Amino acid sequence: MKQVVFIHGGSDFRSYEEFISYIKNEPVKISDFQTKKRWKQTLDQDLGEEYQVFTPEMPNKQNAHYEEWKIWFERLIPFLQNDVILVGHSLGGIFLAKYLSENTFPVAIKATILISAPYDDTNLEPPLGDFKLSNSLTKLAEQGGHIHLLHAQDDPVVPSSHSESYHQALPGSKFHLLETGGHFLTPEFPELIDLIKSL
Repeated sequence: MKQVVFIHGGSDFRSYEEFISYIKNEPVKISDFQTKKRWKQTLDQDLGEEYQVFTPEMPNKQNAHYEEWKIWFERLIPFLQNDVILVGHSLGGIFLAKYLSENTFPVAIKATILISAPYDDTNLEPPLGDFKLSNSLTKLAEQGGHIHLLHAQDDPVVPSSHSESYHQALPGSKFHLLETGGHFLTPEFPELIDLIKSL
């Protein structure tokens, strides 16, 4: 059975005070308080029975801290087998990039897929806290398998230039720039399903 690990997004702040200010002052709309159907919840169904999909709920996603995510992610690793596919969306993408650039992964990775992943603080609000990348992505390039970058030109959260920066830093990576899709907070994401099945 093929294994896929999906790491969701979240928000990271430089301080607790910055987080409190954000939740007090960030504009909201009624949909922010309603249940949303998104492709993340149906990833296992969309991929089918030949895939075992892990979608860990990472700690404190509204005020995320890298060390907490690292600990929880490492609790999952003993269940993984060689040729696992790792997928990270938004903050989950930079989490995978940071983790795989700083740590040796104990099983072989078939592919790493980064979706709308921030690369640095450029044009980000809120800016990154302790999820910032180390200087080199060499280790990620060496152990990340086939590296794919997915981004939409109309992403209002993380500009597509961030995936361009990953593409430059990771020779051999494939950059899939979609015309539309926003930050991929959509009910369906057929491009991702097709990509995973093609691996």
